[in-house]
Amino acid sequence: MKYNFDQHVERRGSDSVKWLMHGDEVLPMWVADMDFVAPEPILGMLRDRVDHGVFGYTRAMPQLREVICARLKRLYDWQVSPDEILFFPGLVSTLNVACRAIGDDGDGVVMQPPVYFPFLTAAKNQGRVQQFAPLTASIEGQIISYEVDHEALEAAITPRTNLFLLSNPHNPTGQMYGIEDLERMAEVCLRHDLVICSDEIHCELLLDGSRHQPVAALSPEIAERCITLMAPSKTFNLAGLSCGFAIVQNPHLRQRVEAAAAGIVPGVNIMGYVGALAAFQYADDWLCDMLSYVATNRDFLVEFVAEQLPGIRTTRPEATYLAWLDCSLLGIDGSPHEFFLNVAKVALNQGDLFGPGGDEFVRLNFACPRTTLQQALERMRAAVSGLG
Repeated sequence: MKYNFDQHVERRGSDSVKWLMHGDEVLPMWVADMDFVAPEPILGMLRDRVDHGVFGYTRAMPQLREVICARLKRLYDWQVSPDEILFFPGLVSTLNVACRAIGDDGDGVVMQPPVYFPFLTAAKNQGRVQQFAPLTASIEGQIISYEVDHEALEAAITPRTNLFLLSNPHNPTGQMYGIEDLERMAEVCLRHDLVICSDEIHCELLLDGSRHQPVAALSPEIAERCITLMAPSKTFNLAGLSCGFAIVQNPHLRQRVEAAAAGIVPGVNIMGYVGALAAFQYADDWLCDMLSYVATNRDFLVEFVAEQLPGIRTTRPEATYLAWLDCSLLGIDGSPHEFFLNVAKVALNQGDLFGPGGDEFVRLNFACPRTTLQQALERMRAAVSGLG
């Protein structure tokens, strides 16, 4: 492996939200950014831009648009035109724009909990009604997995539903959707005339060499009603550079999205554009090594839970670097998030934020040096053993 992902980078004192929030005694395993140095080709291009010394207003680089289109064609055989790409400073803001663009106050937005919590807040922020079609959990030993409940999806839709928010690959479960599931969900949306906003920000964080399928690439008919969200931020650890994009191939739908963002959502800054261009052009070898390392972290986590944390069940993510831990068997009095924060000094995401059924869960980020992951898990084991 060319890159050293075991290297510890001191992030305290670097204004990291992840490392500042809970104090020096706590190991932060929550916010979804990595504790790895970004790829050198990206750092080099950013240094060159700093050396230029002028940071005026900018626009999306035509070269970046072309690079994105070529990448989508190469990875997914998906033909996208440069003018079908809209840039945003972050995908959370884009989720809010999608909810604002589609429907009116009181209209429904359907989603599949447990799900990335900005899905819930975006609907609420824009005066929309949250409509839930929960995923179905199954348990085998200490592994918990999830499947789409297609009947629940159909049942959640009402005459006032206009938008389906899809997490693909899924956050927090880490599951990938096959073509059959995607086609069945898309067919429901076609039949009920729903717009699909598909958050595919984790589409290149694939841990087992699988192939991601963008829902919009299934067919031209489906693409006509899709807003697809992507970014280099999770893939290359560039979240703080704030550069994401939406692919909207229907020109009328694209106009609605642009109108909803106009005057409210700022443009991407020059460093975000430069980082994205460098990532997509020059950082694939880093990505390959990083995925191999993180997949080994995933396996280490799953094995540790099986051998050392018998009261916890975990997903085995196919994508992302996030594990979804079921703590319901521990008998904790109160929130497992608070228990591990206060007793183990490990900060995790609290499960109830991810929607109905998440109360007994926590989300753990394992994109870190293995020594950090091991230390966090050992602290959790000690805390759990204290429960008797």
